[in-house]
Amino acid sequence: MSSLSIAVVGAGIGGLTAALALARRGHAVTLVERRTGFSEVGAGLQLSPNASRVLIRLGLGPALRRVATEPQRVVVRAIRSGKPIGQVALGPFMRERFEAPYWVVHRADLQTILLDAVRSEPAIRLVMGRNVEAVKDGPHQARLTWISVSGARETIEADMIIGADGVWSKVRQALGDGKPPAYRGYIAWRSTFERNAAPAELAGDETGLWLGPQGHVVHYPIAGGRLVNVVAIERSPIPVEGWAAPGNRDELLRLYASAAPALRMLLSRPQEWLRWSLFDHPAGRLAKGRIALLGDAAHPVLPFLAQGAALAIEEAATLASLLGQERQDVPQALSAYEKQRLARASRVQNEARRNGRIYHAGSLVGFGRNQVMRHLGPEGMTRRYDWLYGFRTPE
Repeated sequence: MSSLSIAVVGAGIGGLTAALALARRGHAVTLVERRTGFSEVGAGLQLSPNASRVLIRLGLGPALRRVATEPQRVVVRAIRSGKPIGQVALGPFMRERFEAPYWVVHRADLQTILLDAVRSEPAIRLVMGRNVEAVKDGPHQARLTWISVSGARETIEADMIIGADGVWSKVRQALGDGKPPAYRGYIAWRSTFERNAAPAELAGDETGLWLGPQGHVVHYPIAGGRLVNVVAIERSPIPVEGWAAPGNRDELLRLYASAAPALRMLLSRPQEWLRWSLFDHPAGRLAKGRIALLGDAAHPVLPFLAQGAALAIEEAATLASLLGQERQDVPQALSAYEKQRLARASRVQNEARRNGRIYHAGSLVGFGRNQVMRHLGPEGMTRRYDWLYGFRTPE
């Protein structure tokens, strides 16, 4: 296949990875972003081997190793008692089994690394402060219209358009899917704080997962081990507005009033919290004609399997691989992309929803869950996800 002109809408993790991977295949990419700049805020991300191997293959391994942390295990505890329930093997076991590391990283650090790589690629044009107004498919080219912050309207034509514009994707509507994502009854609280302020028993190189019927908490070190990222889940019938609504620490501590002392101490450390509501949307069309979707634009997924960013990274690599093959036109390549990705995306969505039910199980189901974790052991818990972490895109 000769060089294509490709427009990527959205410069989040998925869009940046797609632009980089496609440019490395020799294509000319216009990367369109609604924001006028890139902020340094954001939560932590878990980069399981199915994602980290893609980024390493793109040459980002050395930069990521400087800022990422590689937890040795996940330690699962009961929220109320603090007693260990089980473990999941990470660290060397994960690296040896899947030939790639399981990293945790600050979103801003990963974004900066990807952005630096994108800006060093002469084949990528990054256009900031543009709101997409219309996306239209065509037999020979697709058309993208945006409006700048000054109100100027511009239309470009490209061989294909990729929507990486998140949960509320405008590009998804061009594929005939105008149904909004569904709120799933959870609000996530997120914050970061200095690792040296964490309770000593929770400050190690490991991920903590605390389970209870009303919510759960995840925490792990990021920023090269300097900070701790913590996410606490609240069950709520009413969503909050926006992606970064301020949260009151005292309110969160009331929600976790019956938690074990070490967890309450951990939750009391951050001075500022942000909240966002959790949505998902069943994976349907991922491509049509000369338009494709990836990541949350295609299939928003609950974070209970830590695969939102990983799926977007996988899909960026899959698109680049299919569009790097000879004697294949764009609609055929995108049709193949949808066939390759749809079942996997749906499975991840279903497993994430199932994890939510398991994490928040009542006493009877929770007892069975705990017994299974203990029976499988740390390495058995990891092997359960061979289908997920062992994913590889063609070279």
